[in-house]
Amino acid sequence: MPSWFRQSARPEAVIAPPAVAPDLRLYAIGDVHGRPDLLRRLHGMIADDARGAPQSRKRVVYLGDYIDRGPDSKGVIDILVAEPLEGFEAIHLEGNHEHALLGFLVDIRFAPMWLGNGGAATLASYGVPVPDPGRPAELLETQERLLAALPQAHRAFLRSLELSHSAGDYFFVHAGVRPGRPLDRQDSEDLLWIRDPFLGSQADFGKVVVHGHTISRAPEICDNRIGIDTGAFASGHLTCLVLEGDSRTLLQT
Repeated sequence: MPSWFRQSARPEAVIAPPAVAPDLRLYAIGDVHGRPDLLRRLHGMIADDARGAPQSRKRVVYLGDYIDRGPDSKGVIDILVAEPLEGFEAIHLEGNHEHALLGFLVDIRFAPMWLGNGGAATLASYGVPVPDPGRPAELLETQERLLAALPQAHRAFLRSLELSHSAGDYFFVHAGVRPGRPLDRQDSEDLLWIRDPFLGSQADFGKVVVHGHTISRAPEICDNRIGIDTGAFASGHLTCLVLEGDSRTLLQT
């Protein structure tokens, strides 16, 4: 080999940024918590934004926690059931608050946890008096009243909620995932409730996890996760992450 010939160094692998399918525009909405006013406003913003991509498939992923804390949980479910975004595929994920409500409908032992975390606001929105959590007879009566007050369409909606959704290089879930466990082997308890082990992890989860559940003043965009629960019930800021190809943008009330 001539002395002037030098073998070039092996080029480093180029790591492509996370992306969704090129023909898809996806909108992920954080925790609504009883604020139909904000949800309706954000739906309008999404509809306006989607007009910029008339040829794209459009999908909206709701990350759960539609109920509790805010003043009108029933109104939120009414919108999700009866006023879907026209032309959009809708994916509704289950949050820990929906899980607690569904638990209470079959077992009053869920009452202290649910009522202590905003469930009283949901009862009020359906016209059901708030019971004394320490009185089993009152809890049973409340359970019966709530079952009677929930429209059939609301019951069907709550029972149809999914635990996760995957699109391209993104994994959508309410709370997060357990580090070190494959995405297809996650435990439902973690998907609905996990905080610190997930939030503090620098691990590669296999996909970028988009989640709500843990409130932050502004969206948290990390290499391995994106958190979009901005405390809408109190802050007035309901956040939506918009994904198209490898781009990311945000919409917010």
